[in-house]
Amino acid sequence: MDIAVILSFIFFMSIFAGVGLASVRVKKDTTDDYLVAGRGMSPSLAALSAVSTWNSGYMFIGFIGFTYTLGYPVAFLAFMSTIGQLVAWMWLYKFIQKEGNERGVRSLSSLVAEKAGAPEAKLAGVLSVLFLSIYAAAQLTSGGKALFVMMGWPEVIGILIGFVLVVAYCYAGGIRASIWTDAAQSCVMLVGSTILCWISIQEVGGLSGLKSGLNAQDPALTNLLPPNLMFGLSLWIAAFFLGGLSVAGQPQVVSRVMTLGNDKDRKEAMIWFFVWQTPFIVLMLIIGLASRVLFTESDFDAELGLPMMAMETMPAIGVGMILASIFAATMSTADSQVLACTAAITDDIKPEWNQDHKTTKQVTIAVAAFATLISIGGLYVPGGDSVFQLVVFAVYGLGGVFVPLLIIRWAGYKPDTTHSISMMVAAFSGVFLWTLLGYDGADGIFPSVPGMGAAFTTHFVLNYIRSPKTAPLGRFNLPKKSQYGAVAAAILIPFGVVETIYFIAAPESTEGIGGVGNYSISGEISYEILGNSTEYVSDGETLMIDLNTNNIEWSDVNRNVVGVVVTLTYSEDETSSGAGCAAPGASQPDPDTITGTITHDEFNVTESGQNQGQGSSSHSLNAEWFNSTLFFSGNATNMSESEIENELDSKGAGLGLYFLEINVEAESNDGVGCTHTDNGEEVEYLVEVMLLDYEITPA
Repeated sequence: MDIAVILSFIFFMSIFAGVGLASVRVKKDTTDDYLVAGRGMSPSLAALSAVSTWNSGYMFIGFIGFTYTLGYPVAFLAFMSTIGQLVAWMWLYKFIQKEGNERGVRSLSSLVAEKAGAPEAKLAGVLSVLFLSIYAAAQLTSGGKALFVMMGWPEVIGILIGFVLVVAYCYAGGIRASIWTDAAQSCVMLVGSTILCWISIQEVGGLSGLKSGLNAQDPALTNLLPPNLMFGLSLWIAAFFLGGLSVAGQPQVVSRVMTLGNDKDRKEAMIWFFVWQTPFIVLMLIIGLASRVLFTESDFDAELGLPMMAMETMPAIGVGMILASIFAATMSTADSQVLACTAAITDDIKPEWNQDHKTTKQVTIAVAAFATLISIGGLYVPGGDSVFQLVVFAVYGLGGVFVPLLIIRWAGYKPDTTHSISMMVAAFSGVFLWTLLGYDGADGIFPSVPGMGAAFTTHFVLNYIRSPKTAPLGRFNLPKKSQYGAVAAAILIPFGVVETIYFIAAPESTEGIGGVGNYSISGEISYEILGNSTEYVSDGETLMIDLNTNNIEWSDVNRNVVGVVVTLTYSEDETSSGAGCAAPGASQPDPDTITGTITHDEFNVTESGQNQGQGSSSHSLNAEWFNSTLFFSGNATNMSESEIENELDSKGAGLGLYFLEINVEAESNDGVGCTHTDNGEEVEYLVEVMLLDYEITPA
């Protein structure tokens, strides 16, 4: 690791830490200041903090990975999500800011109930803690991935460092420290992203080179319409709008709104938010597309596109700045989520703690530890370290639980406890089951649709059977029966037009999405030397040799290690002396046994061979951990691209330590008048790792 990168990283992290510590000078040692900054935060600071909190490691890691996979169609996510956020800021945040100030509540779970600590508030608090802990875990994972790429540290080390920083941020100044550091990070994030974006464009040959590079990989990447959507285009797009609207259901972002003093502050903060948010999204979109052009290896982790690009294209000070921005932003967002959990627990789940400042801080530590355990556990679960999937589940889970309740309350409808709980349970069930069924992928629908859909359906059903009858949308009237036809037409006609266009114009390629189908597999196997030397092994001795793939001078960037081959070469060096050796066969040496064992993680192979008199002899040890039958067949039937990759890609499992053991058992049987001497064997070993470079194309 370049020392300049480390120094740059420490420099920028020190700036962020200094800004956070400076907030201690103006904080008040009260729970209200700890959780909502006394409701007197500057609109510009609150908005910059909201940008950093909303984007966080998701934008640096998860969004980049999604863009890498999907290509141009990700523009739908960016645009519709922005529209949804605008609606949230204009109407729902206005309601939240007004209600929060008037009622003096400090948590979103209190806001969707008539009073803090009510049964519906308790359930909302529990769901907040669940989803926010997963969300915070995604941030810690983002930081771990960034440190892994840029410094080579194990992800778990980055996660644990993140835990320490989260607790430190919270203890330093609560939400005030978080907002101040977020604002500083937003500035550095935008500057660093602008520089990296400009460099990446130059690396791919400008915007024209970007498009041609994507098109060369798969024409679907440069088509705005994604291929093979399971439920059509309309709901796919609608999910992104609802995802943006879900910003109103994110307690860690809503807490920023609650720090504002009045509606004028909210309007000013809204302008600041979109002035900073919009260009940042565009920059991330371009960087994600450029990473797809620059990093084409089959085993490349798409979520590492941005840090890898920084490593490959920027000077050391720039790498340190990007790394510090990613790491600090993720940690600061994580602490915001931890503080939001703390507010939910102390205000709603255990309201008797809400004025005990010491207990509040203890709750903060417990929540941070819980999120850390989720993050570490995800490293050992397939797909559990996907930042994008963790964030999607958490964001849309929170959006499904809170946004429908906020909308009907904004409209003037007053749900009772049973009504509110039923809506939240329906939303949670919709999001959970949809995710469990696997319909939340790039070719499906994000769970905002089933989550909010289930909540609103429950609302209308319960309102229908409610007595006395009330308007389901509060101060807004439903269409009259005579207007039902016009309303249906207004919905179905655009829907039909969109789906017709999609049916006609959508690309047929499946490579960009990787759906189930028939694929052709091509590629080649190559080898890199892991170790090569000659050692003398004494009779009865076992020689232990440690080897590490970190020491390989890689000839290319392909690191998909799918096997190992060990070749042991040796010759007979037995000597004989004495008059009796002249007799026929008396001086003939006895064969020796050379045994080799190669171990890597759970893989272990042992093979023995014998020298055969004069000249050299050899034997090999072979281990592989990929589906060689599938690869050499060249075809895959009724499989998805991800399933094929799981069969051919080691996912980094071939990297790391290897242990080679060589044992010699020498034989030297003396004859009459002929003495044999054999103290061991000189053994040459060659250890090579097997690399698989493959390409999957639709058949």
